[in-house]
Amino acid sequence: MMEGLEIRGLEAGYGSRRIVNNLSLPCLPPGEVIALVGPNAAGKSTLMRSLAGLTPAQGEARLDGDNLFALSPTERAKRVSFMPQSLPSGIALNVFEGVFTALKAAPPSRMVSNTQLRRRAFSALEQFGIGDLALHPFDNLSGGQRQLASLAQATVREPRLLLLDEPTSALDLAHQIRAMRLVREYARRREAIVVAILHDLSLACRWADRIAVLTKGDLIAFGQPEVAITPQTLRLAYGIEARVEADDSGRLRIDIENVLPT
Repeated sequence: MMEGLEIRGLEAGYGSRRIVNNLSLPCLPPGEVIALVGPNAAGKSTLMRSLAGLTPAQGEARLDGDNLFALSPTERAKRVSFMPQSLPSGIALNVFEGVFTALKAAPPSRMVSNTQLRRRAFSALEQFGIGDLALHPFDNLSGGQRQLASLAQATVREPRLLLLDEPTSALDLAHQIRAMRLVREYARRREAIVVAILHDLSLACRWADRIAVLTKGDLIAFGQPEVAITPQTLRLAYGIEARVEADDSGRLRIDIENVLPT
């Protein structure tokens, strides 16, 4: 059995409108963070929602050899966790209750008592630095606090596949770094596969092991950051002229020089 996530010929959309076109990726190995990047309406969120079972899709998406599209909702919840762009308003739970409820929905088999589950839930909050918000209602949180609480919810079950839709969009610079560091540590420690939509290319280049570049529902580049993020890729995906260079630490630096006429 091949470990990891393999996508073959995936097509997804809404009704008769197809958003993702016959997309295939080589096997994404455990322990890595994969960034999905591209302009608005590129199909990133549709792809992620299809993997989470929230958008109809055709083709294959196999996790450790098993077809994700054939799993029951309960079995999927044990192995896959999805963090949306934002939590809905009107959640009648405090932060701890939200994380605890997410854990109880598909608890680890080795942990059976409520006491153990409560400890696990609070540990998830502390990991993201929001233990002091445990008793705060979700609707009283700032945008950044809600995003950190959502990350705690998504990771508390320790899923094999963690899907994150713009996990840093509402965070300040310090919390962006903290969140991405924790996400990458989670992937390494749990031998999990993390797929994250990121709009900040610098953040993607710094924290992702591989990057998939989408535009208009098509995959136009995939690989390590220095392979996927090139002047040609940026021209095709974003319609910009840019220089891409590695700095002294080996990280990619992107300098946008011009926007191409449409």
